Amino acid sequence: MIPAPSLIPELDDIVRRGDPARRADAARRISELFLQGAANFRSDHVELFDGVLTSLVPHAGPEARADLAERLSGLANAPRGLVGHLALEDEIAIAGPLLRRSPVIDEAMLVEIASAKSQGHLLAIAERPTLSTDLTDVMIARGDRAVVRRTAGNAGANFSCDGYSTLIERAGQDGVLTIRLGQREDLSPDQLKELLSGSFDVVRRRLLTVVTPERQAGIRQAMSAISGATERVERRDFSAAQRTVLKLQQDGALGEGALLNFAKVFKYEESVAALSALSGVKVDTLHRLISGDRDDPILVAGKTIGLEWATVRALIMLRLGPNRIAAPADIEIARGNYARLMPSTAERVANFWKTRP
Repeated sequence: MIPAPSLIPELDDIVRRGDPARRADAARRISELFLQGAANFRSDHVELFDGVLTSLVPHAGPEARADLAERLSGLANAPRGLVGHLALEDEIAIAGPLLRRSPVIDEAMLVEIASAKSQGHLLAIAERPTLSTDLTDVMIARGDRAVVRRTAGNAGANFSCDGYSTLIERAGQDGVLTIRLGQREDLSPDQLKELLSGSFDVVRRRLLTVVTPERQAGIRQAMSAISGATERVERRDFSAAQRTVLKLQQDGALGEGALLNFAKVFKYEESVAALSALSGVKVDTLHRLISGDRDDPILVAGKTIGLEWATVRALIMLRLGPNRIAAPADIEIARGNYARLMPSTAERVANFWKTRP
């Protein structure tokens, strides 16, 4: 039986005709009544409370609703309708506790909220003990950097193949994300190799210091495979190109225009030699980096010397070669990455390249 019958005779009148103050007071008293006896209530009792509170709680103030959400968030028999109502609120102080840990919010509602609500809601969901692949697919597609990092760092999160591919792609411009992904035990050897191949050496070394000894072995194996692939980069003779670039430099004609002209007609050696002279990174280092399967080194070198996007795009096309056509979507992704890349970040990376043996 539900205790405190003194509330019952006036309840219907409050719900139907009570002013906001009376409804808020009733919401407070009945919420407290439920919380005190929640451990002993049967499902039919919970349903009764659910119907009443769902009608009354919206009239309580934000602080009261936030306090109630916090207290309901850990209850396995919390009223489902009320929890759903509070979890959909725009105010994250109210929705957040329930999204982080309430066991009564089902998968369908979580996907619905993740598909429509704010980054704050997504960030709260990312802290749940487990996350399904359907849910993480939505969170990766909609989430900002903070959401994606927290989701990747959640050991209870599960990711689809497409989800992991997107995460690995985003990690190419995010060292923190690379480290969080690299610590995941469910990352396959091939995925780990793909992740590391798009990262910088400084990030790889940092990753080795934070993973388990077992994971270190996998990372070293992947890095060894990547190094072996790097050693098989096609050898080229840059001596003639360097003489050409040196002459332009002596004549005061070496600049972005000359670099663009070389790239547009697919003069690889001259383009790399010019980019080396302008950026201060050694020719051999640039050649190894550019010969990989990612555009990131071009973006970094271009941002370091302030190249326009048209020149960077021409260098990307140069890397692909005259017989390959870049997908428009890939070019647009590269353009967005170049726009977001901070000059200070690019400068730090370029300085690291300059010190490489």
